[in-house]
Amino acid sequence: MSHTIQEKAKLLARVRRIRGQVEAIERALENELGCDPIMHMLAGVRGSVAGMMAEVIEDHVRDHIMAPGLDEAGRREAAEHLIDVVRSYLK
Repeated sequence: MSHTIQEKAKLLARVRRIRGQVEAIERALENELGCDPIMHMLAGVRGSVAGMMAEVIEDHVRDHIMAPGLDEAGRREAAEHLIDVVRSYLK
């Protein structure tokens, strides 16, 4: 079973908090708040998404790369998937 399925409730809760942060930015823009509070809200969303990505990456490494019983080909494939995601995330 995938770690995202095992941690589904926790991850969904994080996504919902991030959605709330994004909706707050939308409201701030609609209410014509200044750039300072909007930049702080954007930084908060970025931090939240980065934290969630770090958690999913950590679980991926533990469940798909370090887990005992995995064959070398499976580890290599999981590592390649992770490298691809990290490259796209850091662009």
